[in-house]
Amino acid sequence: MPPHASDSTPIGSPTPSAFRVNAPNVRYTDDHIIADYVYSNAIVTSNEGGSINVTPTNTKYTFKTELKVPRVGLMMVGWGGNNGSTLTASIVANRHNITWRTKDGVKTPNYFGSVVQASTLKLGIDEKGKDVYIPFSNILPMVHPNDLVLGGWDISSLDLAKSMQRACVLDYDLQRQVAPELEKMKPLPSIYYPDFIAANQSDRADNLIPGDDKKAHVEHIRNDIRQFKLANQLDKVIVVWTANTERYAEIIPGVNTTADNLLKAVEESHPEIAPSTIFAIACILENVPFINGSPQNTFVPGCIELAERHRVYIGGDDFKSGQTKVKSVLVEFLVNSGIKPIGITSYNHLGNNDGKNLSAPQQFRSKEISKSNVVDDMVNSNKILYKPGEHPDHVVVIKYVPAVGDSKRALDEYVSEIFMGGRNTVSLYNTCEDSLLASPLILDLAILTELTSRIQYRTEEMTEFAPFHSVLSILSFMLKAPLVPPGTPVVNAFSKQRAAMENLFRACIGLPPQSDMLLEHKAPVNRSKKAVK
Repeated sequence: MPPHASDSTPIGSPTPSAFRVNAPNVRYTDDHIIADYVYSNAIVTSNEGGSINVTPTNTKYTFKTELKVPRVGLMMVGWGGNNGSTLTASIVANRHNITWRTKDGVKTPNYFGSVVQASTLKLGIDEKGKDVYIPFSNILPMVHPNDLVLGGWDISSLDLAKSMQRACVLDYDLQRQVAPELEKMKPLPSIYYPDFIAANQSDRADNLIPGDDKKAHVEHIRNDIRQFKLANQLDKVIVVWTANTERYAEIIPGVNTTADNLLKAVEESHPEIAPSTIFAIACILENVPFINGSPQNTFVPGCIELAERHRVYIGGDDFKSGQTKVKSVLVEFLVNSGIKPIGITSYNHLGNNDGKNLSAPQQFRSKEISKSNVVDDMVNSNKILYKPGEHPDHVVVIKYVPAVGDSKRALDEYVSEIFMGGRNTVSLYNTCEDSLLASPLILDLAILTELTSRIQYRTEEMTEFAPFHSVLSILSFMLKAPLVPPGTPVVNAFSKQRAAMENLFRACIGLPPQSDMLLEHKAPVNRSKKAVK
């Protein structure tokens, strides 16, 4: 087995059921699906008199999707943390179909919590008008988690078996069975800048790339990626940051606001260049996608410009796993129902290492920002409920309570104005295994990033196919504070994010956006004239 990697032999990886779209706008070759697609929208203009004009628009796109699924490596920064060790152990369990005993009986491995692996989407209707659903993973060819080659970095030198035991997430009987394989996996040394994470993490920092030369650190990480790819004969590598939350980096003109001054600042080892940004730069220069799963501002303006320059995919920020995902559903429901949330209070306590790191004020501030902006687009969508500049009171509190371990407690209260000055209060209490919700998101982010790298588009004005914008806003469904291309609106509403992701993949196979109009039932085309009368 190559060093720092998992055995990726596909054991029982399912073969997706095939389907073909029978339409003149879709062509299949040995290597690609090529689909012509008309994107319909509407441009709204208004004049000083207040009149509004709406002009429907149609833009013709052609999408070309490569069919061959490559051999993919997933490298995690913070591989030995709760998420990384839990995900690694879970993939091993799934790969070998390991069952384990708990006080509730025998458990079998699964990928619940992964949108790609455990959800479905509507393909169409059958001849009787009934909905037909397929696994999300069957809409286009995607890499299966069992086939990922795993590796990564960590400031802790513990092997993955000891890291898994330290995390205290998985049941003992499962840990016992996967430990022999995880003992062979040891994280590569990582970089450690104490100013960016809480001081209480220093006792873990025994596996470090030496020195304080940040340019040398970039080159070291680039070489790690190259060696990992070569040793495991990989076609592609995806890197995901699942390490500690950092403090926000200060945006300083001349230091990190453009790609050139960011690279110059790295050469000078400027103190305001964060570890996560060093990893992002290394990945971009190696043409490797980088996804940030923590809330800090890894992608300073210069880093985004660098990704655009090299046409490398980036995505972030902060895994959207539990409390914030519920918030994106509930606030959307309230606002769309004409109910006005005026106060949202979120209290969390957790006892894992993430909670320990977040007990430091600067690191908590990063998390507070990512959790607080999640309702903005929903509030801005309704000018009947909210006057310009008006916003619900939104308070986020996180406390470190070691006794609860990885079982995070989340308490939320939503106070809303209703009809004729009334008040409505919704209170939620949510207990969740933090790492068991976050770990499947790493899979989704890596799998969808890889799939997107095989999709190109062309409009009538373009002579050649091109990749999507470097900032992968399609990943927003899995992230609390979605990173979007400059000038692009941020969408946090749960249903809109899901629809955007699903409908893009439908476009790639030449199908229109999913519609819930149900006209075939409301206004059937085969009614007789007599029935109409």
